[in-house]
Amino acid sequence: MFAVVDIAGQQFKVTENETHYVPKLDAEADASVTFDSVLLYNDGKETKVGAPTVEGVKVEAKVLEHLKDEKVIVFKKKRRKSYKVKNGHRQQLTKIEITKIG
Repeated sequence: MFAVVDIAGQQFKVTENETHYVPKLDAEADASVTFDSVLLYNDGKETKVGAPTVEGVKVEAKVLEHLKDEKVIVFKKKRRKSYKVKNGHRQQLTKIEITKIG
């Protein structure tokens, strides 16, 4: 059994008892979160495709923690102009565990 869910503008293929790193959610750690925007649902026998979402199917998840991703280096340079700029960026993420699909 799996589902394709829209979480904060990104699509994730999720199954039960699986952990995912998603863009930061406005929820406390150890809180339950419900996602209503299920785009595709497969229960092993049949597949339901939403237009745009599947009605009556929800995905429940538990927020495990909030953390930051690895640093991405942004380096800009223009040759022969003595111009160099180095910046870094760390995206904020939320680690969730899928508890129930259905």
